[in-house]
Amino acid sequence: MAPQSRHNSSLPCLLSVSSVLLLLSNVASASLPLVDFDRMGKVGLAGAFAGLGLFDNSSSVSFDPSTATLISRNPDGSLSTLASTSSGGSILAGCALGNTFYFGGSFSSINNTSASNVASYTPSSGSFSALGSNGPSGEVRALFCDTKENKVWAGGNFDSPASAVAVWDTKSSSWSAPPFGGLTGAAAEVLSITTNASQSSIFFSGSFLTAFGNNTVPLNDTNNPNVPFSQGATPFSSSLVPVPLQNAQIEGDPSTSESGFSNIQNILCPSGADGSDQSWFGADGTQAVITVRDFMSLTARGLRLGNTFVDGRSTTGFTITTIPDNTVQTLTFVDPQNGQNQTCSNPCPLSTDSSILYQDFLFSGDLGITGFQLTLTEWQGAGPGLHIMQLLSSGAFASAISSNNGVSCFAPNPSNTSQVGDWTTKQADTNIPATTQEVLVSDVAVGTPQSQAPSFTWQPYVSAAGQYQINLLVPGCTQFQDCPLRTSVQVSVFPGGGLAPSVMTVPQDNTEDQSIQIYNGPVVPSSDSFTTTITMTLATNPVGSGQNGKYELVADRVQLVLTSANVTADANGTTVNSTSSGQRGFGFFEWPLSASSVNAASALPNASLTALDGIGLDLLQALGNGADITSSGSPSIAAVAHHSSGTIFLGGTFNLTSGSASGAANIVAFKNGALTALSNNGLNAPVTSLALDGDTLFVGGSFSDTTSASTQGKLQGVAMYDVQQNQWSSLDSGVNGAVTDLDVSNGQLLVTGNFTDVVSSGNSLGQNNVGFAAWNITNAVWVNNGGFLIGSLSFIANGTASNSQFLAGSVAASLQFGATGFAMIQNGASDIPTITPLGVELASSVSSNATASTKRRRSHLRHSARSWIPNLSVRHLFTRQSSTTLAPLPPSPAIAPAVLAGAFWTNTSSSKEVVVLGGNFSFSSGSSSGLQDVAIYDDTTGSITPLQGNQLNGVVRALLVQGDELYIGGQFSLQGANVNGFVIYDLAQQQYDVSGFQALQSGSGSSVVVRSITASPSQSDTLIIAGSFTQAGSNACRAICAFGTSSKQWSALGNGIQGEVASVDYAGNNEDIIIAAGSIALADGTPANVAAYTISNQTWAAVGSGNDLPGPVTAVTVDNGNVSSIFAAGKSADGSSSFLFFWNGKQWSNVGSSLQPATEISQLTVVPLQNTHAANGVVESDRMLWISGSLSDSSFGNASSALFDGENFIPYISSASSSGNLGVLSALIHSFSTFSFTQKHFLATGVVILISIAIAAGIVFLLVLIGILWTLFARRDDKLAKYDAADVDEDDDSSHRPSSLLAHINAATRTTILGAQGPFGVQNVGQEEGAMGAAAMAADHDPFAPDASNYVRAETPSDAIAGTMGAEEIRPAHARYSFDGAGEGELALAAGQDLEILDDKDPSWWYARDARTGQEGVVPAAYVY
Repeated sequence: MAPQSRHNSSLPCLLSVSSVLLLLSNVASASLPLVDFDRMGKVGLAGAFAGLGLFDNSSSVSFDPSTATLISRNPDGSLSTLASTSSGGSILAGCALGNTFYFGGSFSSINNTSASNVASYTPSSGSFSALGSNGPSGEVRALFCDTKENKVWAGGNFDSPASAVAVWDTKSSSWSAPPFGGLTGAAAEVLSITTNASQSSIFFSGSFLTAFGNNTVPLNDTNNPNVPFSQGATPFSSSLVPVPLQNAQIEGDPSTSESGFSNIQNILCPSGADGSDQSWFGADGTQAVITVRDFMSLTARGLRLGNTFVDGRSTTGFTITTIPDNTVQTLTFVDPQNGQNQTCSNPCPLSTDSSILYQDFLFSGDLGITGFQLTLTEWQGAGPGLHIMQLLSSGAFASAISSNNGVSCFAPNPSNTSQVGDWTTKQADTNIPATTQEVLVSDVAVGTPQSQAPSFTWQPYVSAAGQYQINLLVPGCTQFQDCPLRTSVQVSVFPGGGLAPSVMTVPQDNTEDQSIQIYNGPVVPSSDSFTTTITMTLATNPVGSGQNGKYELVADRVQLVLTSANVTADANGTTVNSTSSGQRGFGFFEWPLSASSVNAASALPNASLTALDGIGLDLLQALGNGADITSSGSPSIAAVAHHSSGTIFLGGTFNLTSGSASGAANIVAFKNGALTALSNNGLNAPVTSLALDGDTLFVGGSFSDTTSASTQGKLQGVAMYDVQQNQWSSLDSGVNGAVTDLDVSNGQLLVTGNFTDVVSSGNSLGQNNVGFAAWNITNAVWVNNGGFLIGSLSFIANGTASNSQFLAGSVAASLQFGATGFAMIQNGASDIPTITPLGVELASSVSSNATASTKRRRSHLRHSARSWIPNLSVRHLFTRQSSTTLAPLPPSPAIAPAVLAGAFWTNTSSSKEVVVLGGNFSFSSGSSSGLQDVAIYDDTTGSITPLQGNQLNGVVRALLVQGDELYIGGQFSLQGANVNGFVIYDLAQQQYDVSGFQALQSGSGSSVVVRSITASPSQSDTLIIAGSFTQAGSNACRAICAFGTSSKQWSALGNGIQGEVASVDYAGNNEDIIIAAGSIALADGTPANVAAYTISNQTWAAVGSGNDLPGPVTAVTVDNGNVSSIFAAGKSADGSSSFLFFWNGKQWSNVGSSLQPATEISQLTVVPLQNTHAANGVVESDRMLWISGSLSDSSFGNASSALFDGENFIPYISSASSSGNLGVLSALIHSFSTFSFTQKHFLATGVVILISIAIAAGIVFLLVLIGILWTLFARRDDKLAKYDAADVDEDDDSSHRPSSLLAHINAATRTTILGAQGPFGVQNVGQEEGAMGAAAMAADHDPFAPDASNYVRAETPSDAIAGTMGAEEIRPAHARYSFDGAGEGELALAAGQDLEILDDKDPSWWYARDARTGQEGVVPAAYVY
């Protein structure tokens, strides 16, 4: 496990937009339909997304970035979200022990399971558990799992069960202090726990002091004796100074009217025992509410409550709600009965033991509030009441405004201030509503020496000695409107106890309010007044030029935040920073696992000193023998790594000023018994984590270079150090933020932190990796980390399974897989499809002429032809077009990076199948960058290559591969060529083919957009190009046009259409009917947003009535070529709603009523299943409709793709953009141009064996029978009757199909297809008037016209045969055997198939119809029953 980070980084600002994103688990829902992707060949998912995953509604929740989220990373890199902590929680460390993962931080619950700062997770059961009671009382920063002893070591900043270190025994399920008693001094915190190379010792690092000899003892008794003791408090909470509330507005309602108990002020600082004028009662028999408002910003750590016991009344339960955030707080307290830490919220218990003077209830951290509301919800006796109520500060405080320094409870005096020079009051509003801010300011002339400048001194009351972080509050100059006057000041902190003062320069030119840390270390208040001293004056070299020759100094508040109640001193009471004769160390401690118990909290015997403990001794000396430990910057050791050579590397926050490694900063090595500086003296900012991989040391932190800037700023956040060569190198150019943790796994360096991207060598953002990135160690490149995540991660650790990890941090969004715009999908194990993300990162397009008005391509998918031609609504067509005003297609901007189209190509030279991607994106390949819009991706190697030559400028929306020719459509141009939205590229020759064809043209004020390129199945060398254009070269060819691949000539389709085409598909037995959809009108102006073009007749017809669909169609598909099964999706004409309609051969019906207005459907296609669903009249049971786009549905919420079974929508894929918004799935593409929906069924092995035995026995029996028959025939008369073919009657149909029947069928077929009657009704193709009249008469007597007796799905040729067989004579039948139906006019059969017999006059061949599909043909009579 990589060493743990000290600080929990803040979440990037982009997380605020991520609340729309749904979280997905990597375990697919068992209810997902089993799509048979393998039957479609290679399958890809294209779109505008940065992450995607299988939809699982059971775990779809929005993340709360204010919590910490635990995530597991699977060996394939996919992510699974496990749980989140309570609000404000953090997870900072973790380790695996057997099948259990332990994690720690600062939280009160995880996954709604109460747990204080440490918990466990069992992957096999998916359960979370608290680790007993009496665990670490504060934040846990590091965990180490001892596999030999089955123990978990916890380090951090806490007081119990020991200072900074605690041990969990998994066998006894109990916490205990470590054998050495804990670590104290300095900040008294442990930041890293790791092991040596032989795993015989544990290394502890952080900010603490060790002492060897007998001259030191812990000092904890410098405290105000007036603070009364209570078993309901800890040394930590007892040290917190109460906030003076005498001037606050306090109301208790309803209050008792009983004299002596009705004044709420009684309980603020009672001077006597519980009783009259010392306690307060609420009204009898009802809960009471105490509201405290101070109208200024307060920093609070908790609440102190003491119960009343007068007249048998007591409060037993309460809740605390803070103001102004109106949040019910979760509190931590010590149970006075057993001394164990507990948490509570609503309600919290208050002890009724009269021996407990008060109890301290602490918030999860420091809160900025203006007041609180205490509700006494439960009581015993007549009603609720209290004896003590105090708001606890974060430690201590002092304001420059004297009136704000009231006397705190138990304090001998209030915090005090003094000043030199003239200081005046200045007031401004704060960012908290209804509150103001007062400060003191003093003007000083520019050039005034420091000795003559004004100064200000704070002397805050400090209740007890301890480790404190002291902050100087500097108000922003914007609110005070004095930015030009601001400069810098010098601040000195005198912590007392003989400690040297800490001096630092603080700038005051900040525009917004800031809290600046000016000290971190022990504070020992004076024994008489219990104060410490902080002074401020003009800096030696003040910044800025002032205004009108003046600077302005600002004095506001100082805040002391108590971090530990432990301070270490020698036996005479002097702190350890003073000179003494013992050996002392800092920041590092080795504990041999075989050592006997000692007490490191006081003095360790010299016999316990190990060779490596010399690290801590040398560090203290190199830090000025302790003088620098309490200065600004507070040094610490955050990470340790032990190299196999014996060298130990230490990283953290420090600058060594003496000794063998003098000058080393933030990282140092210990070898050959001494500290040794690394190359270039280390790094220029703190180090948080270390990870070793052989002789390579990976370093993470907030640095950007070495101390000497030797890498020109390329070590941003992460660096590599060669242990043997003693030199630094970069990981490209690092990441654009601070790194919190590192882990090496499966040949990759995994990096977490507070960053949004990796940085390329050109210092430009290269990939989208928010909070988590992966570096391929072998190839030395940043790679896809596998998952999608938006957040600020605090740690990563190895998981319970091989090559798995656990991550945690403040997460706003996460999905299983991270992929920019494309991923492969195939059948997987356990009925869960396998998703393989794009192996490279795509970026925004370098340049694009695409605008927001462009439309998304609707990809075309072909299937095998199957059905006959039904009766569709028809309109008369005229040769002259009329103008019609059409609603525009819904806008669908291609937000980069987006993959909008794809096509598979088999390289003839290598026989390798690759996928060509098109869209709006850019990428790098090798040394080339700035490549865009079209790429060739090899999914086996994860490599990407560009098309050679000039790059397209625009957006690609359609791709088609025919042989080695790549046809590209969209909205683009090509430098040096007359290309407008359509171009050809020779994949074999690797060059554009731009000669021989004319460019497409658009109307005035519009652009050419090609959305669909498909190969016409029934016409050789013909492509159908569709989109938004008005002509092709000199040919008038609006919206859809045919292109000859050999001649490279354009030709119109019949009389053409008007409008824009979004999607194209094919129908009919030979797929000789083109189905075009979009915003369309026929040539005569008839609306037809779905129109059909019959190739044989060269005529257009509307599918249904033009008004049946509510608006333009964005996607259309034909179910396996069946014209009686068409799906169309789009938006209403006014854009207010989305729709999905189904055409059954007679009418359109709405099947998408649950779709929400936000839905945008980009593609429809029918996919095969591995199983079946319940049959219905819309979608057959062996397939489903796949819907791609950005979907919003009332039944499931948001998704990027869904399946439709004819009755229900089943969400399937969810995706997200790089900002966390809902992503878009543009298309599902596949390598097989046609595929079967027929499912293969296999018999069980035992059944196959039995059948084999039966066949073998039958063969033996047959051979015996043949032998017997041969013998019998041999004995018969030699004169045999001779067969004469002439004796066979010509009309005997037993051996062949009757020609009369075939002629009969063919005639009917020709009449139906080739006559004036078209597949969609009567069509006028511009014949002479007499022919038109005949066609019109045929329309009046249309034998195909639907009526109640017709089959509801499709008309057939048999319906046109007058008098051959009435509808009442049609009888049902079934296929006895399977029949291939390969001959002309024959109907293929499958055993058990449902049939309708239309003509059985011939004894051998009957004319039948497939009851399911409507197909007709002749079948052997003997095959039917």
